Amino acid sequence: LQGIFVLGLPYALLHSGYSGLLLIVLAAALCCYTGKILIACLYEENEDGQLIRVRDTYEDIANVCCKKLSPSLGGIVVNVTQVVELIMMCILYLVVSGNLLSHSFPYVPVTEKTWSVIAFVTLLPCVFIKTLKIVSKLSQLCSLVHFVIILVVITYCLTQIHQWSWAKFRLSLEFEDFLVSVGVIIFSYTSQIFLPTLEGNMKNPGEFRCMLNWTHIFACILKTTFALTAFLTWGEKTKEVVTDNLPSFLETLVNLCLLTKALLSYPLPFFAATEIVYSCISKGNYSNYRSPLLALAVRGSFLLLTLLMAMFIPHFAQLMGLSGSVTGAAMTFLLPSLFHLKLKWKKLSFLEKCADISVFILGFLCSLAGIVCSIKRLLEVFG
Repeated sequence: LQGIFVLGLPYALLHSGYSGLLLIVLAAALCCYTGKILIACLYEENEDGQLIRVRDTYEDIANVCCKKLSPSLGGIVVNVTQVVELIMMCILYLVVSGNLLSHSFPYVPVTEKTWSVIAFVTLLPCVFIKTLKIVSKLSQLCSLVHFVIILVVITYCLTQIHQWSWAKFRLSLEFEDFLVSVGVIIFSYTSQIFLPTLEGNMKNPGEFRCMLNWTHIFACILKTTFALTAFLTWGEKTKEVVTDNLPSFLETLVNLCLLTKALLSYPLPFFAATEIVYSCISKGNYSNYRSPLLALAVRGSFLLLTLLMAMFIPHFAQLMGLSGSVTGAAMTFLLPSLFHLKLKWKKLSFLEKCADISVFILGFLCSLAGIVCSIKRLLEVFG
């Protein structure tokens, strides 16, 4: 999930300067922390003081925390937020696909929006995906392509080391550009919606915290290295999708690899979003949930929605910044810290309470400011 969005990090660094490097590290630490406290909300101590997993999903946690207001209010909020975030991922994959195709074949008289439609046509078979087995195989291919792409870009940047200059970093920042960069960086780390399922399927759940530490450390190192080398290579000329900066002989090859990765990545958030909708429908009417016509209608509607959004908002960095500010901040910072405080208040130390409250306040401020600035920038783009 994080692979394709790493392409926006050098552009975020362009608008955040030295603080962007700190933000990449800080976001990794905060996301790792909120991932741990989210999983802690799945467990309760029994009479013997042993931790027992009494909840299975993000929705279960939300329902318990909001049961005094409404038995299902929390779950509805979380499900809506998850679906919005997953759909935004799908939209971004289409936007990126159109961008990559237009830059790979610049001599073809076709607009970027038309290329997005062509990419969309190849995704129509997604309406027939019924199990996670097919999606998992596609995701494995994505991982292989991802590391090849990152290796190629970093290798090229290293060949240009003779022209690197730290003077390219900004000392003074535009506040609005900086806030959009914050959203981009946050969105590149979001994974909380998948953590309860991941932890529940681990052979040894006791190793989850260690796994989370190491994956975020490696992700931080990879993203910092990639963003830094790319920005030092192109400086002020860094584009929204950094592969657009590559020389033509490499750009076409890398863009086609990225296109393949984007199209193969699309089914995972698409499948996850439709499954959430199906699970909600099944609670009310199980027969309709199993209706083949309803399944095709829901999947077809989701596909069409992502295409329409990609057509009307074809701006990668601004859209990613808005997504990170809205759903990314909520699912990554606001809700985990709020739920942890609600469920574990009596057992938390003073420092732990301060940490959770600080994360919540920071997430709220970043989300609010990022939403305002991202929407303003999108309105400016539309003229």
